[in-house]
Amino acid sequence: MNPFRGWIGEKKTTFYLWLSLPKKSYYTFHNIILPSKNGTTQIDHLIISVFGIFIVETKNKKGWIFGTEQQPNWTQSIYGKKYSFQNPLRQTFRQKKVLSEFLNLDESNIYTVIYFVGNCQFKTALPDNVIRSGIGRFIKRFSNQILSTEDVSRVIKAVDKHLSESSLSNRDHIASLRKRHASNTICPRCGSNLIERSVNWGSNAGTKFLGCENYPKCQFTKNA
Repeated sequence: MNPFRGWIGEKKTTFYLWLSLPKKSYYTFHNIILPSKNGTTQIDHLIISVFGIFIVETKNKKGWIFGTEQQPNWTQSIYGKKYSFQNPLRQTFRQKKVLSEFLNLDESNIYTVIYFVGNCQFKTALPDNVIRSGIGRFIKRFSNQILSTEDVSRVIKAVDKHLSESSLSNRDHIASLRKRHASNTICPRCGSNLIERSVNWGSNAGTKFLGCENYPKCQFTKNA
């Protein structure tokens, strides 16, 4: 993805969140890089409220978007050409897990949203948390209080402290990504161990591959 296009998309989302969410009820942070036991993770937008914590992953893409929840990569079709990009649901799967551990907070209190800000159309059925408009409206759908004001205050202080003390940069995160995806022992998606498995049926029966030991919750695979 063009880094400048990605930056523009994130700025658009920042503006939409500022415009649509009441400041007294929702606290927002942007471009957060968190450490984990398996590299780093980068969160485009983090919204904290008594109604839950929201991770927003921004995608600035035009054209037609094809994908399913299970596919490792989705497809963008524009001007007769097709481009592949990582399934963003897999990105937020890891982000949610890392954030939960970082904040010492149950994952059930964290929601994820994939927000496409470009002029695009979804050509396949996608989960409800993959949207093209109304980011503030989507977040405000969660109206039941699940966190106390003390919980919210603790989380905000933890994020503020991390941002003031951390020296992690986007360059560090990119280096971490490359190292993580090159590993043959640790799953880059959830941090569990990779184990050798065999295809049990079809024309590729007997073929060895590496799969996450956390299957079926995590379905990451790679060639052995």
